Amino acid sequence: MSNLRIFAVNHKKISSLHINNMCSSKIRASLKRLRLHVLLGRNYSSLPGLIGNDIKSLHSIINPPIAKIRNIGIMAHIDAGKTTTTERILYYSGYTRSLGDVDDGDTVTDFMAQERERGITIQSAAVTFDWKGYRINLIDTPGHVDFTLEVERCLRVLDGAVAVFDASAGVEAQTLTVWRQADKHKIPRICFLNKMDKIGASFNYAVESIREKLKAKPLLLQLPIGEGKTFKGVVDVVSKEKLLWNPNSDDGKDFERKPLLEMSDPELLKEITEARNALIEQVADLDDEFADLVLGEFSENFDLLPAEKLQTAVHRVTLAQTAVPVLCGSALKNKGVQPLLDAITMYLPSPEERNYEFLQWYKGDLCALAFKVLHDKQRGPLVFLRIYSGMIKRQLAIHNINGNCTERISRLLLPFADQHVEIPSLTAGNIALTVGLKNTATGDTIVSSKSSALAACRRAEREGEKKHRQNNEAERLLLAGVEIPEPVFFCTIEPPSVAKQPDLDHALKCLQREDPSLKVKLDPDSGQTILCGMGELHIEIIHDRIKREYGLETYLGPLQVAYRETILNSVRATDTLDRTLGDRRHLVTVELEAKSLETSSLLPVIEYAASVAENLSQASREAIENGLHSACLQGPLLGSPIQDVAITLHSLVIHPGTSTAMISACVSRCLQKALKKADKQILEPLMNLEVTVTRDYLSPVLADLAQRRGNIQEIQTRQDNKVVIGFVPLAEIMGYSTVLRTLTSGSATFALELSDYQAMNPQDQSTLLSQRSGLS
Repeated sequence: MSNLRIFAVNHKKISSLHINNMCSSKIRASLKRLRLHVLLGRNYSSLPGLIGNDIKSLHSIINPPIAKIRNIGIMAHIDAGKTTTTERILYYSGYTRSLGDVDDGDTVTDFMAQERERGITIQSAAVTFDWKGYRINLIDTPGHVDFTLEVERCLRVLDGAVAVFDASAGVEAQTLTVWRQADKHKIPRICFLNKMDKIGASFNYAVESIREKLKAKPLLLQLPIGEGKTFKGVVDVVSKEKLLWNPNSDDGKDFERKPLLEMSDPELLKEITEARNALIEQVADLDDEFADLVLGEFSENFDLLPAEKLQTAVHRVTLAQTAVPVLCGSALKNKGVQPLLDAITMYLPSPEERNYEFLQWYKGDLCALAFKVLHDKQRGPLVFLRIYSGMIKRQLAIHNINGNCTERISRLLLPFADQHVEIPSLTAGNIALTVGLKNTATGDTIVSSKSSALAACRRAEREGEKKHRQNNEAERLLLAGVEIPEPVFFCTIEPPSVAKQPDLDHALKCLQREDPSLKVKLDPDSGQTILCGMGELHIEIIHDRIKREYGLETYLGPLQVAYRETILNSVRATDTLDRTLGDRRHLVTVELEAKSLETSSLLPVIEYAASVAENLSQASREAIENGLHSACLQGPLLGSPIQDVAITLHSLVIHPGTSTAMISACVSRCLQKALKKADKQILEPLMNLEVTVTRDYLSPVLADLAQRRGNIQEIQTRQDNKVVIGFVPLAEIMGYSTVLRTLTSGSATFALELSDYQAMNPQDQSTLLSQRSGLS
């Protein structure tokens, strides 16, 4: 049988891929349809799965067994080394021929111009590759707080995660945030202590910070050989072997695995034996099956316990999320990445090991979640789908439950950062990239047809009746979408001319679909377009993308803080709306009471007096609630949204024939009247702040924070640095990065995260109102 070849042309270099032992004409035809699309001038060695000549069938290349699939994410604080770790993983798995570097701006996953200029990750990038017979779908997520939504929507569809830590800093502010997000989605994790070669790196300190700050139980599967400049390798605690990297090797591929011997390493062998015994005891405490094994066969001598038995037990413990395996290395210096890849395949779960309750209702029919949308100028919207059950094929018609619409997938791609391989089909457990879905947005549930969704709905209802549940089980057919945080910054955005306004609207519409945390609204008074985002950097990146990707030179107004308003007392108001339109008379009389809530609530809590609730139709109820919600969008002081209010409707008289629009208008006007009479309070966003600074500059940093109305909670010691933890109002932190660099000669770093909204003191409130009214 002559060999088939697929040619991928990349800057006049042709790599041939040999496919042997294929008899079926159907397989040959399918192989001819595989096409590689290359957009960047980097050398990639092969398509996923096509390594060497040992290939069984096309099906195993594209759709490996589900037990061999790993959907994982790399998550961490900014600058802990996520992208560098990802780059090394791609190199050692054979998918890149050269090592990319964040500083050089040539990494695979940071492919946006803004990412390469700033050396940070902004958009999560998906990469598909193979490692020792396993298919790994890996997502590199951002670490900056402005892009928390990127992390959130990716964690939603992952089965496992690798948390990367800077070994000299341990657990940092954003590490806590992403760890809590992973807790929420019940994602098993392994920890990788990166930068072990860095001056000040401390394995014990980093492990202790995981134990204390994350309240996790670390399982030490590796110990470092040396720290800082003396770091040269790691010891595998499970197999009692040392892994030493060749110092003369440029790329870290050359390393040797030696068993620890009494003759050559007596001290190290003793330390590792103690660490292994401690690990066995720790795992036995957490896993009953392993405890029975240890107490039975190996109670006399733990050394006789096979490594495979311990690895299986660690896998179970990791899946149960009762502990986290800890590994170490230095991604930049190419040490410790191959054992990390082995740990990903060994300890993190396959899709079938995660328990998704909703799958029982689909009975193998298609069920997928759209978790990310990218806009490509040539192809249009590219939608990332996580397939939970069933199969996706190109030219397949699918039904979007959220949008209640049917669409067709024109093409199906395997994601490789911004390069994509076209494939004919993909099965459950995989992450796919689809072309042709025009109306699908982030968080939408995709099924094969409307009838399939209804059948699943009926199964869910029957299950609910069996278990005597009160809640509507059918609602749970919609996969939990992505929670979108409220924006904290806003500013105006203007096109260069009125003629360019439609182009700007189109650009913002595309960017909003890609990034749901970006909000765009129109100011009803001035007619200006308002851009709302998660931070200064977020808005700066959006502005830059509009310029580069859509060719529009836009102008941004000054950044404003997204304040909120509330009331402090209870007020009543009545209103009557009496209008005759044509031959119909619309008459509504309403009396309501607004009062402050002790608990925090973004939406108004609406209650009805018994006399009103009795005679209220569903249409009237919806009209009332729409009117109340619209009245709460603009408060009487700054025009900011109203929160923490409860509204009680005491009386409502509706003339027969009155339209629902008139009911909404009357209720809305009445509430606005009540809010104006009440004692009003402005609420400002309060940020959690963490500043890492050397001892020399601690005093000026604290003095500056005191001027910014900062509230210092504690000052921790981290190696040679001090970590200042506290709260500071968002309004006072504008441009803080520049000031901090100046105060500390560029040596300090800081991290911000929205905490909650707090009441302003009367003096600051009156100053703000004077500024807004132009009096100061």
